[in-house]
Amino acid sequence: MDAIVAEGFEAGGHNGREETTTFCLIPRMREATALPLIAAGGIFSKVSYQAAFVLGAEAVQMGTRFALSEESSAHEAFKQKCRSLNEGDTKLLLKVIAPTRLVNNDFAINVQACENRGSSVEELKNLLGKGRARKGIFEGDLTEGELEIGQTAGTIRQAETVADIFKDLIS
Repeated sequence: MDAIVAEGFEAGGHNGREETTTFCLIPRMREATALPLIAAGGIFSKVSYQAAFVLGAEAVQMGTRFALSEESSAHEAFKQKCRSLNEGDTKLLLKVIAPTRLVNNDFAINVQACENRGSSVEELKNLLGKGRARKGIFEGDLTEGELEIGQTAGTIRQAETVADIFKDLIS
């Protein structure tokens, strides 16, 4: 192993069950290993980028901001939806199968209802079906698609290029 990616639960997509935030996780991981440490989850700005380094990371992994960039292959409807989110508009669901942070849409509401009534793993897998994330993220089905994105989506309001993102981070 050459490095460790330590991802907090505010990250988008698949997550851990523990719900430990990135900025709680990084110092603990720094104490536990001398390997290069890559912070992930909740990092979206110059300040959060710098904070990860102060806490002991040597690098960051930034997903949400790049997923919403102009160059991203995500569907424009998905990007616009994510740029309109507010704090609390995503939830960590599917903890029984594979914890996943999702945008609150009809699909996520159905998942949560199934979880609340104690649906089996098999029932949840049937609800997920196949290609649900592709349907939401890459085909733009904002109702029935699985819309995976990090909590920081609520801080990103406009389209920006990857070049602009890097300029912001290193300025």
